Amino acid sequence: MKKLFKMLLVAMMILGLTACGGGGETEGGSDKLVIYSPNSDSLINSVIPAYEEKYGVTVEVITMGTGECLTRIDSEKANPQADVIFGGMTVANYENYPDLWEQYTSEYDKTLPEEYQSYKGYVSRYCLDGSAALLINLDIFKDLGLNPDEFTGYKDLLRPELKGKIAMGNPAKSSSAWAELTNMLLVMGKEPYDEAAWTWVEKFIANLDGIILDSSSAIYKGVSAGEYAVGVSYEDPCVSLLVDGATNVKLVYPEEGAVWLPAGSAIVKNAPNMENAKLFIDFIQSEEGQKVIATTTARPVNTSITNTAKEILPFSQIKVAYEDIPYCSENKVAWQERWTNLVQQ
Repeated sequence: MKKLFKMLLVAMMILGLTACGGGGETEGGSDKLVIYSPNSDSLINSVIPAYEEKYGVTVEVITMGTGECLTRIDSEKANPQADVIFGGMTVANYENYPDLWEQYTSEYDKTLPEEYQSYKGYVSRYCLDGSAALLINLDIFKDLGLNPDEFTGYKDLLRPELKGKIAMGNPAKSSSAWAELTNMLLVMGKEPYDEAAWTWVEKFIANLDGIILDSSSAIYKGVSAGEYAVGVSYEDPCVSLLVDGATNVKLVYPEEGAVWLPAGSAIVKNAPNMENAKLFIDFIQSEEGQKVIATTTARPVNTSITNTAKEILPFSQIKVAYEDIPYCSENKVAWQERWTNLVQQ
């Protein structure tokens, strides 16, 4: 009996030591974080290692389009596998999936410009996304006999020489493509979001000639690889190509007007690693995290931080347009259906 008691005591001591170990564990007892993200490699490869180093947390990042992120989180809601969606979290995506998210407001949220602070305590903003970025392949333009300096905006997307040589995302599946569509509807009509803008969109869809991609990364990568003459993309990954030394591409901001929207992140409802998820939201909104973002090809949402890449064109040199975010959110489903119908026609 004494021998059995000693064995049990030793086993209990071993278990106790094991429980007290794990040097990388946070207050919540976990040293892991699972992130679903549609973000560019540039942003992920800068922010995630900085967070891991600061908190001793091991992060698993699974990249996919925004629509895929939302669909997967929704399908897993009975048994959540992800802790955070990093990117692609808009007002509309919150309103369309209100039961998927944990309410949490970082202490750093109040340090951001008021218009970029948390939406209802669910959508935490961390950077500004340029929703209108037209990336052109200089070699293909030369082959087509087109002068890249004469390509200045959306109107040039209707050039007959470019038919079937333009790549666009699917606004029904991609947050960046949705932002591009609302940007077009804002600036291409006689009035914002009017029928004249939709008439232009219909002509643009005809010139796409079916090249509508579900993956936003396939657009800018395809332009860089020479698969397309023009990619209707967003600022961050296009600037990243320039920072990495690409000489065969050029970034054009539409002269009609370009919108910058606050990119959002959110914690998944009942996240398995809840405390680490909250720390992640804290980090991306903190001054330290914002300075990390500024070293990438994204613009920090804290506009007082200005140490951005030299390849990022200052706002003073761009015609900036301002979107009616609530109005676009209210019309998202109807506009996505209208886009889909135009494509099918």
